Amino acid sequence: FERCDKTGRVKNFVMAAEHSGKFCTTYPFDDTDIYKTIEGASFSLSLFPDKKLELYIDSLITIIGKAQEPDGYLYTARTIDPAHPHKWAGMERWEHERELSHELYNAGHLYEAAAAHFQATGKRNLLDIALKNADLVCSVFGQDKKHVAPGHEVVEMGLVKLYRITGKKEYLETAKYFIEERGHFNGYDAKSKDPWKN
Repeated sequence: FERCDKTGRVKNFVMAAEHSGKFCTTYPFDDTDIYKTIEGASFSLSLFPDKKLELYIDSLITIIGKAQEPDGYLYTARTIDPAHPHKWAGMERWEHERELSHELYNAGHLYEAAAAHFQATGKRNLLDIALKNADLVCSVFGQDKKHVAPGHEVVEMGLVKLYRITGKKEYLETAKYFIEERGHFNGYDAKSKDPWKN
């Protein structure tokens, strides 16, 4: 958590909530470090209750919630300054999901953190943020909607975890859609031979 704070990962969420500033870390997937740390801390809480840790996590969840856009979109690399998103992101949402944006990768780690936190604490504060984002993802992607195979498989795993908690079939169906869509894409679609150097 200290590293997430010192490296600007928390600050990115604060700036996204304020729609002011400049994305201050290197990669658009830096949001996931907070999600993954919350996930790990939640597993710890499930075995070793710690009120101070629980309250700190809640404070971070508040910051994350304020950074979420009204329709559920949550991606600080765009929300901070939509007119000048991270160079990997493209001007439109999910425009470069197959290449480098990591929008759905971020979402998947959010879902996994929310599932772990809910199961450890029974609180819905992070879960509700994740469900709002998942509802948006399910409304955008599908057979008769936007087609993409995410760059990483984590969004599918996260959607399945949300399905197990809620029983909402759309989450399972969208996870299945992403898995099946993956067979229609071969590797990165990036123009560069080495997309990490873009």
